[in-house]
Amino acid sequence: MKILLVDDHIVVREGVRRLLAGLGGVELVEAATGQEALTLFRSERPDLVLLDLNLSGIGGLELLRRLLSINDKARIVVFSMHAEPIYAARALRLGARGYVSKSAGAEELIAAVKRVAEGGRYVESEIASELAFSQLATEDPLQQLTTREIEILRLLGDGNSLSEIAQATGVAYKTVANTCSIIKSKLGVERTADLIRVAIELK
Repeated sequence: MKILLVDDHIVVREGVRRLLAGLGGVELVEAATGQEALTLFRSERPDLVLLDLNLSGIGGLELLRRLLSINDKARIVVFSMHAEPIYAARALRLGARGYVSKSAGAEELIAAVKRVAEGGRYVESEIASELAFSQLATEDPLQQLTTREIEILRLLGDGNSLSEIAQATGVAYKTVANTCSIIKSKLGVERTADLIRVAIELK
């Protein structure tokens, strides 16, 4: 089985390489950037892609879209530092077959690789539980947001400060700050930095 590993951290790639070597019969092809991944995806025709979301240049979610536009049957497992359900929901909705966070145990990643390679789907157990409960409220976490909340999230993703957002939307700074707290609660993130990361990834 040929696996394309897309991650910009050498240490992560080395760790995954050692882990997958224990499976036997695995040929690992490595890419550090989205552009490199696209080139290798076309030339190497991997059986499975292990994809990080935090990439310089072409972001992980955009790369996921592009890989699937080349081959809509591509078997892609997202292997990300983000354990928040909103990231998993977005990646799965875009067409990923699996989602595992980097904080998960090695057995989770191996299980995901095996399941997806066999044609199935796999989501890390803890994320799957949180995702299931969030789905009880709404199919898409973003659907919980009001029009004003979506607008503020978009402005955050564009790099605006809270003060700039307040000026752009014509509301008080405190109102923007309170709205950001509400958005964080709805999307399951804790820090403003995490919220900005979500805003950028979901653009």
